[in-house]
Parts: sequence; structure tokens; C-alpha cells
Amino acid sequence: MLRTLTTVGLTALIAAPAMAQEVNLYSTRHYDTDLHLYENFTEATGIQVNLIEGSGEQLIQRIQTEGVNSPADLYITVDGGRLHRAVEAGVFQPIESAVLEERVPEAQQHPDNLWFGLTARARVIFTRSGERPEWLNDYEDLADPRLEGEVCIRSSSNIYNISLMAEMIDALGAEAAQEWAAGVANNLARPPQGGDRDQLRALAAGECSVAVSNTYYWGALASSQDPADNEVAAAVEFFYPNQDDRGAHVNISGAGLTAHAPNPENAIRFLEYLVSDEAQQILADSNNEFPIVPGVEITGPVAPFTEFNSSGVNVSVYGLNARQATDIFDTVGFP
Repeated sequence: MLRTLTTVGLTALIAAPAMAQEVNLYSTRHYDTDLHLYENFTEATGIQVNLIEGSGEQLIQRIQTEGVNSPADLYITVDGGRLHRAVEAGVFQPIESAVLEERVPEAQQHPDNLWFGLTARARVIFTRSGERPEWLNDYEDLADPRLEGEVCIRSSSNIYNISLMAEMIDALGAEAAQEWAAGVANNLARPPQGGDRDQLRALAAGECSVAVSNTYYWGALASSQDPADNEVAAAVEFFYPNQDDRGAHVNISGAGLTAHAPNPENAIRFLEYLVSDEAQQILADSNNEFPIVPGVEITGPVAPFTEFNSSGVNVSVYGLNARQATDIFDTVGFP
């Protein structure tokens, strides 16, 4: 369901009259701490931040339906695959900003500057604490027959797994990536069910010995007010795969300037604020993610785990290979 927020420093978009100093966000990020960012930006610049929240597909369709009259200036979403869907839908226009190009790593910005990353997260391998086999080091090892009946992972229709598979295609080639997908499917401990937190809960409960999850879901369990979540976080541990070769799979949340943005200068100024050290710390800690800008310190549960080798593949690859990734999953019968 679409949700319009009104709070100090924000104005309900639908009811608001046209304003000279405003920026309109269509966002799939649903974190109350983001509101502090908007308030800080308004206080510093006088530019009002208007927010519409919804799912990725809802907001893309809304922007398309509104056409040249859309009030949207920025579309903000999670996962490179979803950003690519917006690119394919013609939602974005190129952004000209030396600040963004300098502060956002090249792998986390679109080759034609249609979007820029804001935060990062890694998709990693979990085991129960102290029980990681010595031979388990890489994503490829998830297909090892020694893990038959031992792997917990979300459905192949999940965008995070589609993006991981898209990178496997880029790294291994389509034929080897298909063999890998078949091996992982054969190693499933149960039919995929639930989200990443559910995979970690199943791992802690002994339903599998290995699980795949984004790092920030573990951070959410570790920082939860529910003692049961804390127990799950303490019962499992993760490692970054492929540290001796290409590096771990990293995905992003990101934003692009809409094709018919009525306030493009304000929108770019807002994006430049979001990659400032202050905003990066708030953005990352709000969801237990990593700052996109190198060197920014965070304080949450994932803070001790910020040093690792990432693959460095441009995130746009996840969208470009998404259809082939889905076809491969279907071919091998990955549920």
C-alpha cells in the first residue's frame, strides 16, 4: 500500500501546493530514521522534502502513469535489479554531479549516471557459531554434494537471489552458473519459505547447517528488542565468500533523477547531501547496512564487519543478467 508521510519538515505530497523550494521523493525505503535526514536537509537548505512511500513496482507504475506531469523528482529503491527495472521503464534521466561521481564508487553507480548507490549490503553465507567446515569458503561451495539437504535460502523468485545469480553468470559464465544453481537446488534443506530472517532462524534451530542472507538482516536480529531475535543472532555467524578470488557479492539501495523531475537542481542537491559523511552514517545505521562512501564510520552491529573484499562488478550487471538468471533457475527447477 502506498503511504504518504507528514511530519516536521515534511509535507503531504498529494495535498501540498506547488512550491519553489521543494524536492519530491518516491521511495521504497521505510525507515523512520530517514525522516531525520529529510529534516536535517530542510533545516540546512530551506528545501522542503515531500515523501511518497510504496513498493518498487507500484512507484514505477505511478511515475509512468503520471507521465510528464509527475511530481516525482527522485525514485529511491533497494537492489540493483529493481533499479534496472526503473531504467528499462524509462523512469530516469542522467545526473550531472561531480560530487556523486567522486564519492560513490564506480561499481555502485550506473555507467551512464542514471542512478547512484546510497548504501551497500553483502549477501553472505551463515553457519551456526563455531561450526563452519574448513572447506566452505565460496559461493560455489553451496553446490557441493557434502551440503545435500543442508542449505536454507529464499525462493529463486526473490530479487536478492536473482541478483546473486546474475553475478554468478557474470563470474562463471551461463553454463557453469546453471550447474551451480542445480547443485544448490539439490542441497536445499526444505522448500524455500520466508525471508532472510527466517533462513537464519531455521539455521539456529538446526533445520539446516548453512544459510544465505543479506548482512543487514543479521544486524536487525542482533539489534532487535526481542530477546528471541538476539538469541538467533548469537547462535549463527557469517563469513564473506570468495575472499581469495573475486570477492563477495554486494548490492545497494540507490536513487535516480526522474525523467520529468520538476525540481532537478534541488533533487541533485539532496542526493549530494545523502552521500555526505553525516547522512551516510544515518542511512547505513538505520538499516544495519554499509555506507556507500568509503571511510564513513558506523556504530551498529555490522560495524565490526566492514572490512572485506567485494567483487567490484558494476551493480548494473544484476539487472542486465536478471532475465537469464530467472531462466536458469526455472530450467534447473530451483523453487
